[in-house]
Amino acid sequence: MYGRRVAKTHPRVEACGTVDELNAALGLARATGTNDFVRGNLLAIQNDLVLLMGEVGVVTEDLPRYVKDGYSTVTPEMTAKLNSLVSELEGQKVSFKGWATPGGTLDASALDMARTICRRAERRACGLRETGELKNPEVIIYLNRLSDLLWLFARWVETKSGMVGKDSASV
Repeated sequence: MYGRRVAKTHPRVEACGTVDELNAALGLARATGTNDFVRGNLLAIQNDLVLLMGEVGVVTEDLPRYVKDGYSTVTPEMTAKLNSLVSELEGQKVSFKGWATPGGTLDASALDMARTICRRAERRACGLRETGELKNPEVIIYLNRLSDLLWLFARWVETKSGMVGKDSASV
């Protein structure tokens, strides 16, 4: 942003690209999903990710200008919305035994794919933070909670479908 140029292999480009990939995976999960509660929440999260990607795409010395120009940064309130959803799902007796193997349903599989991409986005953001190229720690907290939520969403849709613990080959 602001005319800055870096190599395609720069960690900032890698982080933005991974968040973009996550957003696309959430779009696939939303498009293939059958539950309106999950789909509606995924759309709101996708909108948050556009904001997050914008912040990650700005070099630290340009961040004051970015905020002054009216762009938002990732806030604790955004993470609190994810935490609220996590609490809501945990209160609904989501079923799982041990390690969940993706593939029980198409909905859950798409959510699990998005979750793994989210974890990679979190690692890329951690790399930027470690080198001082990402000032806002809330970006990492948000991505961490989002991956937890995506895991719960996947288990929740499996629970709702009755596919918990069943082999995808028996579907």
